[in-house]
Amino acid sequence: MNRDELAGKATTIKGKVKQAAGDLTGNNRLRSEGAADEVAGKTQHALGHAKRKVGEALEGLGHAIKKAR
Repeated sequence: MNRDELAGKATTIKGKVKQAAGDLTGNNRLRSEGAADEVAGKTQHALGHAKRKVGEALEGLGHAIKKAR
């Protein structure tokens, strides 16, 4: 797991906590902020996952090229 994936998970959790706090207190602004944080966190996590997969694919390609020599 890379930094973007970890930060995305943390932001998602923060968003869920904010939403729960907003629900408990009846604070719609806090709930909306939490929903936005959750979406941002999921997006960041997905971006980090994609970056990691591309890196792994490039690493595999590099190994394949070395083997072919």
